[in-house]
Amino acid sequence: MATVPEWPAFSLSPPAAVEFPSPRPTVPSSPASTAPAPGPAPDAEPAVPAWLAERLAAAGGSVPFATYMAWALHDPEHGAYGSGRLQVGPGGDFATSPSLGPDFAALLAPQIAQWLGELAADGPLALIEAGPGEGSLARDLAEQLAAGWPELAARTELVLVEPNAGMAARQRALLADCPLPCRWSSFEALAAAPLRGVVLAHEVLDALAVERITWDGALWRRQRVALHQGVLRLEPGEPLEPPATAHLEALGLLGPGPQRLVGWSTELHPELEPWLAACGAALACGPLLVIDYALEAWRYYAPSRADGTLMAYRGQRASGDPLLEPGHWDLTAHLCIESLQAAALASGWEPIGQCRQGEALLALGLAQRLHGLQQPAASPAGVVSPVGVSSSSSEMSLGTLLARREALLRLVDPAALGDFRWLAFRRGPASAPDLPLFLQEPPLA
Repeated sequence: MATVPEWPAFSLSPPAAVEFPSPRPTVPSSPASTAPAPGPAPDAEPAVPAWLAERLAAAGGSVPFATYMAWALHDPEHGAYGSGRLQVGPGGDFATSPSLGPDFAALLAPQIAQWLGELAADGPLALIEAGPGEGSLARDLAEQLAAGWPELAARTELVLVEPNAGMAARQRALLADCPLPCRWSSFEALAAAPLRGVVLAHEVLDALAVERITWDGALWRRQRVALHQGVLRLEPGEPLEPPATAHLEALGLLGPGPQRLVGWSTELHPELEPWLAACGAALACGPLLVIDYALEAWRYYAPSRADGTLMAYRGQRASGDPLLEPGHWDLTAHLCIESLQAAALASGWEPIGQCRQGEALLALGLAQRLHGLQQPAASPAGVVSPVGVSSSSSEMSLGTLLARREALLRLVDPAALGDFRWLAFRRGPASAPDLPLFLQEPPLA
């Protein structure tokens, strides 16, 4: 395995508890702190839907957890994302940074513009968003680029990589009036003629199917989802093979010791490298920005985190039970920073740097934007400068001002969205671009 270079270090503080409705909270450190699972929703299917029972029976009664997770999320007919059943936003199943309003995109836009401007003085460019959710971030970024950087916008197309037809249908409706040329594609199709541009992966990699492993006192075993007398269960499966076991040493898991009792379980991320390789094949040159919740290996695999980071979300509720109403809940696991960086290096990406979202947004002018919402401003409505507000505060009602201020504060809340990680990578011809804006010192005024 290639040596993983050091990334910038940041102070670590334990996450505080948060309440719903809110963006997805920081994962609890142990099962004891996981909130009780909410009861079934009124429109819930039976505990084990027929489609899943049939597939498990055809597979001999059980499948690896990763297979179950892929079915529950991405099956075109039954998956939570594949069917388009899940809704993203404060009124949906869970909130994300872009769904809280346009300020997130307005703060991110200068970083996108900086990267696009460094790629080439002329010729076509692309802003590629993988897993665009409802499409709100893509729309808001397109509007920001068109308003603030019209020359760049004139050369830039918006490309959305959405494998789930149900989600893509809603994105098409939202982006019908997009100010940039817009199309949907796949990494595989883009690889036939790789693009110059920026790839954005906001809360995407956490939805890749993870492998669950569990310690039986002597061996690491893959966790499986099994059906027993009409009840779904997680149970130990086959032992890990030597190549997979060797990977655990870098994560601090080779010798569990007495601190990790029988049944201690966690996740591995085998889908990261294939995803990054496919993404890289679609890009001739340019950066990739991953925005997601992620932990260092020493935090991810700490003995006290006895059930990993896997969580389920639905209707602004959280549960530690991934087997609830399959196909109706979002399933998500944190990223391990070391695993992500190793997968990126193995697939041809060069790391640029990383920081927490709170730090990134402050570097991009969040404090100035927040201050601008306290006093009248003279900027025309809808025109956004890199650190300005999107419209004059004198034109807003008190309720709107307060709502936008609250949204900005939630974006940097260290107990939730502010603890997300921004991790940047690049590929293509060697160059010496400027330090990304989000890694620079915050502006003073």
